[in-house]
Amino acid sequence: MAQTNGQVKTRSIASNIFKGSVGNLIEWYDWYVYAAFSVYFSEVFFPKGDPTSQLLNTSAIFAVGFLMRPLGSLLLGRYADRHGRRAALTLSITVMAGGSLIIACTPGYGTIGVLSPIILVLARLLQGLSLGGEYGTSATYLSEMANKGRRGFYSSFQYVTLIAGQLVALGVQIILQQMLNESEMMSWGWRIPFVIGAMGALAVLWLRRSMDESEQFSKMSTKNKGNAGTIRALMKHPKAVMVVVGLTLGGTVAFYTYTTYLQKFMVNTVGLPKDVVSWINFIALFVFALLQPIAGLLSDRIGRRPLLIGFGIFGTLLTVPLFLLMEHIKNPYGAFLLMMVGLIIVTGYTSINAIVKAELFPTEIRALGVGFPYGVTVAIFGGTAEFIALWFKSIGTESIFYYYVAACIFVSFIVYWRMGETSKDSHIDAEK
Repeated sequence: MAQTNGQVKTRSIASNIFKGSVGNLIEWYDWYVYAAFSVYFSEVFFPKGDPTSQLLNTSAIFAVGFLMRPLGSLLLGRYADRHGRRAALTLSITVMAGGSLIIACTPGYGTIGVLSPIILVLARLLQGLSLGGEYGTSATYLSEMANKGRRGFYSSFQYVTLIAGQLVALGVQIILQQMLNESEMMSWGWRIPFVIGAMGALAVLWLRRSMDESEQFSKMSTKNKGNAGTIRALMKHPKAVMVVVGLTLGGTVAFYTYTTYLQKFMVNTVGLPKDVVSWINFIALFVFALLQPIAGLLSDRIGRRPLLIGFGIFGTLLTVPLFLLMEHIKNPYGAFLLMMVGLIIVTGYTSINAIVKAELFPTEIRALGVGFPYGVTVAIFGGTAEFIALWFKSIGTESIFYYYVAACIFVSFIVYWRMGETSKDSHIDAEK
């Protein structure tokens, strides 16, 4: 039976979104492997000290990697708006592969001294550059490839694969924990996931070369291409830029708090065993990933703004109570349930933030507009969340961090309350 044009188009959309998404998965796997395994390699790259101090050092480098994300979003966003989404996505995965390979091969502090943490910093800078370009370009590509009425659903797969990257990192960690003892993990086992990440990135490099370019970019006029991807063109949309900053602030702090930092919180503050915490994180993040397309589909029906407002209200009111409760829960099931409550709240942001940002900008400035203000905000607030939390803990006032997270979410709530409904006034629809 012959296929209809609609069926062929749907299969083409799904194929291209898969190719873009699987690359996003590998990029985020490479990024999160650092956070997942830092509890094992923190002693390798730094002089001996207490565990909190060593984690503070590795968390500082985690934050340093975020400082390159605005530059990555600027350079690769400009490249994507001028030369195409496919070309930029191919370049970003190549840079990420290089960063992972460097970390995997870098000798420890005991072998090369201070050069060890310096090389680690340089590798994280490369990865930050790559990820900064990946976010804006992949968000743009997924939103442009999706058909009208399903953009919330399809674009939600950016966070499905983002979370899946973290899940794969945790899965590798769990497998290695079963195969290797603590001493082997801290000595050399932690290098294995970085090798896996570099190899996966090279495989995705081949896959991304076969992606179709988006229709919006292909149809962009020569005149618009000449002005594409410039800061001057971006500054013609100051309101959209500030909306991206405002809606990202609380979301990025909440996301990194309830994912990457919470793993260390359960070990370092709650006192749960590392292998138990790995399982809690794995199962919770798996459910979190499943929630993304459901929420994305809901946004296609009721709009983006109600989900964002829900995140703003519940995130502001419940963050402090959730963490105060978790401090005193030694039961892994209780810790899982509290983590799950937090992740359900954050879904109101994560599932749709990419499409909301993409709908704010025209084609010639979309990748830069989505990525650059987001990258700056994440560098300042998301990348420092874990470091700030550990710093407060190191001076004995960890609970102040809980209020900091709630305050950041409240600032974003004000933006959500005042902004319009982007799905009803989308630049993507206007250009179709």
